[in-house]
Amino acid sequence: MNKSRIFYNSPLLTLLFVLLITLFFSSNIQWGKDKQHLGILEADARGYYAWLPAVFVYHDLNFAFTSKIEGEKYDSAFYYEYRTGSPDGKIINKYYVGTAVMQLPFFLMAHYTANLLGYDNDGYSKPYFILINLAGIFYLILGLYFLKQTLELYQITPLNISLILLAITFSTNLLYYAAVEPGTSHIYSFSLFSAFIFLIKRLLTSFKLSLLITTSVIFGLICLIRPINAILILSIPFLSNDFNQLNDLLSKFLERYRWVVPSLIFLSICSIQLILYKISTGYWFIYSYGSEGFNFLNPHMLDFLISYKKGLFLYTPIAILLFSISFEVYRKDYYHLSTFFSFWVITIYFLSSWWNWWYGGSYSVRVLLEFLPILFIPLALFLNKPTTPFWRYTTLALIVASVVFCQLQIYQYRHLLIHWSDMNQEKYWDLFLKFSVLF
Repeated sequence: MNKSRIFYNSPLLTLLFVLLITLFFSSNIQWGKDKQHLGILEADARGYYAWLPAVFVYHDLNFAFTSKIEGEKYDSAFYYEYRTGSPDGKIINKYYVGTAVMQLPFFLMAHYTANLLGYDNDGYSKPYFILINLAGIFYLILGLYFLKQTLELYQITPLNISLILLAITFSTNLLYYAAVEPGTSHIYSFSLFSAFIFLIKRLLTSFKLSLLITTSVIFGLICLIRPINAILILSIPFLSNDFNQLNDLLSKFLERYRWVVPSLIFLSICSIQLILYKISTGYWFIYSYGSEGFNFLNPHMLDFLISYKKGLFLYTPIAILLFSISFEVYRKDYYHLSTFFSFWVITIYFLSSWWNWWYGGSYSVRVLLEFLPILFIPLALFLNKPTTPFWRYTTLALIVASVVFCQLQIYQYRHLLIHWSDMNQEKYWDLFLKFSVLF
């Protein structure tokens, strides 16, 4: 292969392309009008972010500043109450602090440059919103980079790695949550999930204490963002080659008390949330979601996958191709076939058991976004193996069709043709490929 072809196929160029597209997309729809940027931190995103101004600007972990900010910075269209009460009536943030920890470097950049740019350094002027948008883009690229590194461990060719990076970005809701709603937790989890998967693959082949410690830091942040994210650990059997490699990893982890330091690091990171609860309420633990919770006796697995309200297969149709190809790739490999589909059955069961299984205002099933790297590994393996031109070109055609279809539906969603939580069969087909705002 000549140098020009290597350059052309470089996954790093693909990452640069995604970066430029995402910056162009964000700057055009988010950074223009004075009020437009408020959408970056609306709904759940406001609660995730609020820890940062609470700690660094207002020094108020009971969030009394919120009412003042609501009146001055937001109009009624962006109102969302993220505060809730502790057992003794003290006000706390409903959301976990992990997303704010990931946003912290970008918040500090905004905080110390806002005045220089002629804005208030109150946590809610325009530079803060734009820097959070840049945070989403940064973690998108970082997550894609770690996915690239993982696929290299699978010995995927550069061209096929580039195809996977483009497919995962444009045929799913990944780009949307990096560029349009970067304040929600999912793009940060995506980045950490990708890093965790890469580190586990490295540990499985070359066990080092430094890698183990880094993995414990990443896993601690994953759980600090959303505790339910801990189910990612169930992907380790799938990521290993066989039971022997999995058992070898476990033996090395338990050998000579190697588990002690990584476990302490993990617990220390998770304790950040408990310390904040203690400072703000006097209690070490608060279940801040109140009556909201999981109902494991009544999961909505089918709704989660195929409903008109939010079904994965309707709003992210490449998932149909991904699961089908996974079966084809692993049908003669019982170990990976069983570990892959067992992981997904468990994950979908848990996530669909949440009381609000459609997770409120969102495009497609947003809580699966962080799990996408696992779902795209079999597609990379399929593209990498020898096959007939018919099947390869058919697969590529389906990927392209999925990209077009997904981006068209995201366009509909952004322009309120697809409702954020109130879709049904009649509305879906009435709006199917309809773009009245264009014409």
